Amino acid sequence: MRSSPSIVPADRLDRDIYLVLEDFGAGAGCAWRETDEADTDLETVLQDILSGQYAYPLRIVRFNSIEGWSRDATSDLADALAERAANSDAQISPALQDFINANATRRFDLQLALPLRGAAR
Repeated sequence: MRSSPSIVPADRLDRDIYLVLEDFGAGAGCAWRETDEADTDLETVLQDILSGQYAYPLRIVRFNSIEGWSRDATSDLADALAERAANSDAQISPALQDFINANATRRFDLQLALPLRGAAR
């Protein structure tokens, strides 16, 4: 019996791909973000989330179509984001803080930068 050829080109994307499910609010709902294939690697997704490209991430899926598997990577990325935030001066949005709190499997001591009211000048 002859097998069907793969719909995934063999010379492309032989690596793990990360896609983000984002909540766009009550009126619009949730959707998987459309992303250029060059921006689906782990480092780019982490940087995009930290920089606010994703306002309300809910879930992150990691897959490799060449190897034929997929996994929920939400907790892994929440841990990585929390670690980066703890080790840098990155500004963390309240939504990203909520994402980390809801999904991280390890505890990171994050101190959010809060504006001081009435501080001496």
